[in-house]
Amino acid sequence: MKKFDAVVFDMDGVIFDSERATMKCWLELAEKYDIKNIEEPYLACTGTTAQRTKEIMLEAYGDDFPYDVYAKEASTMYHEKYDGGRLPMKSGVHVILDFLKYENKKIALASSTRRQTVVNQLRDAGILEYFDEIVTGDMVTKSKPDPEIFLLACEKIGVKPENAYAIEDSYNGIRSASRGGLKPVMVPDLLPATDEMKELSETVQDTLDKVVEYLNS
Repeated sequence: MKKFDAVVFDMDGVIFDSERATMKCWLELAEKYDIKNIEEPYLACTGTTAQRTKEIMLEAYGDDFPYDVYAKEASTMYHEKYDGGRLPMKSGVHVILDFLKYENKKIALASSTRRQTVVNQLRDAGILEYFDEIVTGDMVTKSKPDPEIFLLACEKIGVKPENAYAIEDSYNGIRSASRGGLKPVMVPDLLPATDEMKELSETVQDTLDKVVEYLNS
């Protein structure tokens, strides 16, 4: 087995299939309001905070783009579709969480999403109790790719960054974990592993089940 003390998870696109779910909502909005080429700026927002997402959208569509109005409508649509435990989980979530608990490894979450949403989604999915610490976007001042969120997660669980794996799906998430000195593991979601991601990551795996095999080898 690999030597490590903890695993720090991203949430959206790693634990939940929420990036794809959110994109479906934005695609519906794009069709309704004739917003062109929404996929590209949406994907650029992957792994960032709400504030940075707004900045990216305004950069793409101009300062007069009514982002707040659209984001509120997309959020309402999302919650109507997926609240109450209906948000689909990615393959292997229970497998890896049970494996880490059995091996007495610390488990933390480092998500750019705001805390209340994170806690609600983890609780609705029945997996909240697995996590020793949860660090969210409203607890830090800098967005991924800055390493602040991963460093704070390691601090809270009392583990040195170099002794922790970080599981991410986004480019900014992998950059953040790498800059923080953690061992990044990429499990691609909407975006494929580029040459940069392969270079920054300890390994790239298709699913969390495969990550368990890697950690256990």
